[in-house]
Amino acid sequence: MTDTATGELAASPSPAAPHAHLRPGARSAFVGLLSRDFAVLRRNLGEFVGRTAIQPFLFVFVFTYVFPKIGQSIPGAAGTSFATVLVPGLVAVAAVFSGITAVGLPLSVEFGATREIEDRAMAPCPVWVVAVEKVVYGALHGLASALVVFPLVYFVPVTSVSVHVANWPLLVVVLALACCIAGALGLTLGTVVKPEKIGLMFAIVVLPLTFLGCVYYPWQQLAAVRWLQVLVLLNPVVYVCEGMRNALTPSVPHMATWASLGAMVLFLGVLLAVGMSRFVSRIVT
Repeated sequence: MTDTATGELAASPSPAAPHAHLRPGARSAFVGLLSRDFAVLRRNLGEFVGRTAIQPFLFVFVFTYVFPKIGQSIPGAAGTSFATVLVPGLVAVAAVFSGITAVGLPLSVEFGATREIEDRAMAPCPVWVVAVEKVVYGALHGLASALVVFPLVYFVPVTSVSVHVANWPLLVVVLALACCIAGALGLTLGTVVKPEKIGLMFAIVVLPLTFLGCVYYPWQQLAAVRWLQVLVLLNPVVYVCEGMRNALTPSVPHMATWASLGAMVLFLGVLLAVGMSRFVSRIVT
């Protein structure tokens, strides 16, 4: 075997070695993959804004604008308005579920009919780097989604919205963990759910995560339904919402800081481990 041939083989990516050393070329490939995804996002910017904003806008419009106008307002918690309770939940759910729409759905299709994932696997980097790029893209997508929601919850409600950030470092940490969970959740679902089961995924995964994720009510208020309060602790969205509630609306009852942050770190680790393992194994096989 010639030295040239040997050099070519050494430079080619090895899917079977997911923990290989990250070479400078691999870092460039990572940046290239990320730039490619954002180029696609820029071409579909209107679709991104509409997809991100339509659900929170409808909830804010109906519950905090229409209901008060017709005299059917919903009481909040601890004497606050429902709009105040709703703010952190909508920010959290926008960030988390952008991971499903930005990473999970396309990845499921890429592993299915289009087989586009094979092109990405040919990048000059270990396969696990491609999975990390998906998570990072999902996290940045989640951050953008959360930022889109803030103007809606400030300007649409006719009732007062009391948002007070008493601890900015806590908000940064919660938002960073929420966005990383978004990317990791998208990676996990994208490698587990087949394209033909996408509709079923929304029915049995997305809807329960939303309605049982303490988006529209604090977790402490579920004490009246004790079995449900315990059951929803299996839902990662609960901790994201409670963490956001702790950071944005500290006057509203919320889970202890150590509990929400600790659970978010735990869920992030589990989702990353499962998602990356599934991603690498599907590429290799």
